[in-house]
Amino acid sequence: MTTPSSHFPDSTRRCRIGITCYPSVGGSGILATTLGEELAARGHEVHFISYERPFRLKLPAPRVFFHPVEINDYGLFKYPDYTLPLSVKMAEVVARHDLDILHVHYAVPHATAAILARAMLPESRRPKVVTTLHGTDTTLLGKDPGYAPALRHALASSDAVTAVSDFLAHETRRLLDVGRTIEVIPNFILPRTPTRTREQTRADLGVAPDQLLLVHSSNLRPGKRIDLLLESVARVLPRESFKLLILAGESFEPYRPLARTLGIEQSLIIRERVVEIEEFMQAADLSLITSESESFCLSILEAMWFACPSISTCVGGIPEVIKDGETGVLVPFGDPDAFARAIEDLKNNPPRRATLGQAARASAHTQFSAARIVPRYEALYHRMCDERATQASVETKK
Repeated sequence: MTTPSSHFPDSTRRCRIGITCYPSVGGSGILATTLGEELAARGHEVHFISYERPFRLKLPAPRVFFHPVEINDYGLFKYPDYTLPLSVKMAEVVARHDLDILHVHYAVPHATAAILARAMLPESRRPKVVTTLHGTDTTLLGKDPGYAPALRHALASSDAVTAVSDFLAHETRRLLDVGRTIEVIPNFILPRTPTRTREQTRADLGVAPDQLLLVHSSNLRPGKRIDLLLESVARVLPRESFKLLILAGESFEPYRPLARTLGIEQSLIIRERVVEIEEFMQAADLSLITSESESFCLSILEAMWFACPSISTCVGGIPEVIKDGETGVLVPFGDPDAFARAIEDLKNNPPRRATLGQAARASAHTQFSAARIVPRYEALYHRMCDERATQASVETKK
């Protein structure tokens, strides 16, 4: 199992980086947290700035700091404002710790706040702003005339912009008419070592040795289409041959009536707000993704790492993660019958399932590991730090 780097090469420069992300359960927050932890393990100094400690961030940890943003609910405002307090906290942390970079995940409101924070500081103290796009900040908000101009300004004002897939970079250019460079740096994974065996986890879940364990992991937001997930699984027979484990970032309660109507409540195992997701992914046989849109889908990668192939809708950036028929199976969106047939085909063909799983694991290790991806972020940071040093030198000479 891969573990974070414990030694930092003397020849590599250390950076001071502020990271802002949504702290709730979701791929962007998980990626940002893992990136920060790995950067710290490699010797960089990392400061998380958000209204809550990120969901999976473990503290205390060497060279990792968390700065909470206080949000006051003044009667003056109909809704509490987050962007302004966030920008003030960013400026404060940058000034106090002499940060080189603010790396913000999601353009709104994080990039907007970072750009405002940068403007509050003297030119010689201004950090570089790196904005990473994860999906709905472009694919959803980019279509909204109430947000699109702010998004366009945030991207134009950032010193560097990255996206987690070619699909997302293309959509950003198309929806927002963005002409600037968008560097594609895919998501990566650095799982922790499970503390239990596969057999122990399955026994704890009540899964019989001859049952297939299906898994779905997400925040259960509307775009994940949990209705299609349940409708697809309800078509798989016999019901006693499988269990569906749902690792839910939010409450599953809104979906219980549908599960009851479909008659599959007894086939479900629900676990909410799971931190140690590795314990469950290692025990699963198939991962199921029924999303309407995805820019990458980190859950697929988490399953791949443990040789668990995915059946997924063929949407967005998912074909950049899954090679259909080689590392998983892709089906058309919105077709529960086709999805159920794909489940039954692999349920009844263990050798095929194992072949897909081993190929998926190999792909995760060779293409999407921290060892492969994190150095790309480091190279970007070093480029930004060089530019910042050059600009500071020019200001000093004036």
